Amino acid sequence: MDNNSNDQTREVVEDVCRRYPGRFRYLFEPRQGKSHALNAAILEAKGDLLTFMDDDVAVEPTWLQNLTTPLQNGKWVGSGGRILPKWTCPAPRWLPPEGWYVSGPLALFDLDAGSCQLNEPPFGTNMAFQKKVFEKHGNFRTDLGPCPGSEVRNEDTEFGRRLLAAGERLYYEPSAVVYHHVPQERLQREYFLAWWFGKGRSDIRELGIPRDTTWFVRGIPLYLFRRLARWTLQWMVAVNPRLRFEYKLNVWLNAGLIVECYRLALSAKRRQRNGTPSR
Repeated sequence: MDNNSNDQTREVVEDVCRRYPGRFRYLFEPRQGKSHALNAAILEAKGDLLTFMDDDVAVEPTWLQNLTTPLQNGKWVGSGGRILPKWTCPAPRWLPPEGWYVSGPLALFDLDAGSCQLNEPPFGTNMAFQKKVFEKHGNFRTDLGPCPGSEVRNEDTEFGRRLLAAGERLYYEPSAVVYHHVPQERLQREYFLAWWFGKGRSDIRELGIPRDTTWFVRGIPLYLFRRLARWTLQWMVAVNPRLRFEYKLNVWLNAGLIVECYRLALSAKRRQRNGTPSR
């Protein structure tokens, strides 16, 4: 899938198609953004089972078979496997492998369990679905997912949560293993801060502005400001470097929540002034 790239993607893919006729197809999607590319590929896919992986993972030889076998009998509509790190350099001291903030930015998924039913969505770089679930429940949301100028994500986990909310059954197969490349540029504090800020925005964009309170400031729940102040204070006074960074990540996460709440509230006001129905 060429997502309107400005490099030699087309030439490279067409060369592969010539060398392996009948095994590959070149597809072009002019609307840039991961979700647009995924949805275009789903539309063109001919098979009954669709598997998803990223371009920066290495897979076990049995990955495809192990990931798709649970979907053969119709009991499960989707499956997810383990995503383990492939380190290119030692992990920094401030990055404990058990930290709550690690798995998301590095796209790691390991439930430390045997084969079982999934009660949470798998990650997009190691998942498979029956094609019919897209026809039944819709495609990936195009307001989510990375695109030029935005790192708002959640397109994969939102789809999984949508299936679970509809009562569909997902399966966890730990023997379907991929190894996610962890380059040094991802092992920077700035990357983690930006990722968790984007995660806050993604959560609000997916779920909407929280309505579990009666107090708002410019469309933003008041308690988000209190939470931001608390985490900021803890960040400023913490002595332990690892804890200090965790508190700082919470500040950036809450800042992302606030920014997206304000954006949605402002957008709703503009639609109201223009007489456009809210979504």
